[in-house]
Amino acid sequence: MKTLSFRTKYLITASLYFLVSTYSWAYKYFSDRYRNYRIFKGVFWHERAQMNLYAVYSSEYHAVDSNHFGPLFGILIAPFALLPDSVGMLLFNLLNALLFVWAIYLLPLKANRRLWITLFCIIDFANSVHSIQVNPIIAALIILSFLMVEKGKDEWATLFIVMGTLIKIYPVVGLAFFLFSKNKLKFVLTGLLWLVVLFFLPMLLSSKAFILQSYGDWYSCLVEKNASNVSLVSPQDMSIMGIARHITGNPNIPNLPFLLFGAAVFLLCLLRFSQHHSLKFRMYILASTLLMVVLFSTGSEIPTYIIAIAGAMIWLFLQEKPFSTANIILLVSLLLLTGLGSTDAIPKFLRKGVVTPLRLNVWPCTIVWLIMSWEMLFKKFTDPAFVIAKRATKATAG
Repeated sequence: MKTLSFRTKYLITASLYFLVSTYSWAYKYFSDRYRNYRIFKGVFWHERAQMNLYAVYSSEYHAVDSNHFGPLFGILIAPFALLPDSVGMLLFNLLNALLFVWAIYLLPLKANRRLWITLFCIIDFANSVHSIQVNPIIAALIILSFLMVEKGKDEWATLFIVMGTLIKIYPVVGLAFFLFSKNKLKFVLTGLLWLVVLFFLPMLLSSKAFILQSYGDWYSCLVEKNASNVSLVSPQDMSIMGIARHITGNPNIPNLPFLLFGAAVFLLCLLRFSQHHSLKFRMYILASTLLMVVLFSTGSEIPTYIIAIAGAMIWLFLQEKPFSTANIILLVSLLLLTGLGSTDAIPKFLRKGVVTPLRLNVWPCTIVWLIMSWEMLFKKFTDPAFVIAKRATKATAG
């Protein structure tokens, strides 16, 4: 392997993602267990027919569930929905793989570190595509929005932020990258332009009145979903608040104190303007956004953690010695508890009796976020050799 170029090594690693995507598609499609994809493609067809995007259509996917994405998702899923399920679902899974590995490939880190990040994210990627989810795309949009700001391409950064926000809210955290923009007026103006264009774009599939009503329905759907997630029996609420609720056995612990704490810490980190010169610090902010959108969301579930794991791995490989004893312990915890904690790789009596009740899947990412936040608040940042200078990000290391 030492004689292979970085691009070759990365291509081999990326092929694992495509193999996992293909296997997940085959397993789900041929066993007729792809409810999520049926819900996804239904957004397009329901939007065209002006049918409530957030109603339960159990006859279509044989379950009591519904769509939770914004009206813009109908545009994203359209090319796949128009194809037979056997083709559309496979291509959708492959798109998740392509965008995620591409985003990691573009990170301004030395080649071997990007390779390690890609390798160590694959378990959580498998968890996501196995459930036919959009989360790897969401992670990619957040990472790409940061990278476009770094390259001075604010029009692309704001496109990814607005697009992602109007699909699944999470990428709204990309607005934090505004502070790193060298052309803040361009960031604001292009952001407003994309907001107008993408807000109204779904009307091409439907009508103005229906889409406007759908945005209102989306808000109501998210409020209702948030309330239903706050439960000791829900598979969701894989969050910091969920840890507190499950350890105490009290489902009535409110979200607000945790959200205020997280927002205050993140804001204080952002306000360290003296550190904004450091690319390493800015990448810490990127990693923090990827972790926070999952750790502070009641809608988080195992397939969502590809977003948080990407942040945790970026932070880990920003360390001078990513394979120090302490970091190896964290890495193993991330892989075993977060990645494999809810799979058959963990004995059922441990999975059902310890991991799930205590929300142990969430603990490693929480620890990483706390360490990272402490460093961002108090550490003076200098860029080590393995963080490539901004001017060099256009080139890919070989």
